[in-house]
Amino acid sequence: MYQRILVPVDGSPTSARGLDEAIRIAKLTHGQLRLLHVIDELSFALSMDAYAGYAGGWLDTLRDQGRTLLEGCKATAQAAGVEAEVVLRDTFAGSVHEQVTAEAGTWPADLIVLGTHGRRGVGRVVMGSSAENILRYATVPVLLVRAAESKAKTDSRAG
Repeated sequence: MYQRILVPVDGSPTSARGLDEAIRIAKLTHGQLRLLHVIDELSFALSMDAYAGYAGGWLDTLRDQGRTLLEGCKATAQAAGVEAEVVLRDTFAGSVHEQVTAEAGTWPADLIVLGTHGRRGVGRVVMGSSAENILRYATVPVLLVRAAESKAKTDSRAG
């Protein structure tokens, strides 16, 4: 059960929560993780400043940041006693969800675990939802790990 766990990571706190959950599952099942970071056209465009100049420099920077992120996530898994390998996808071969679901099929994964911001309404429309599309198109089970609620939101519900 769940021996091959694919974990898309983007460096956000929500992504870290997904990684933590994937590590817990892998420890229970004696599974392994494949940590995936995708540089897609949207992330590339958002990282560029209008006056940035040479785009190749930005792509190199994003690649370096992606490798650093992946190695940090791998170290976290290994410190917990979980085997992990890393994959950086930077070819603009499709959207994040297309690349994640393709990776799940070709590896092949038994489970995809990822953090989700849980955006609703206008925020979801504007930002899109990679998690929703991964859930929709994946051919393997998907575990969505919610972002931590802020203390202010939690306190307002208690009162």
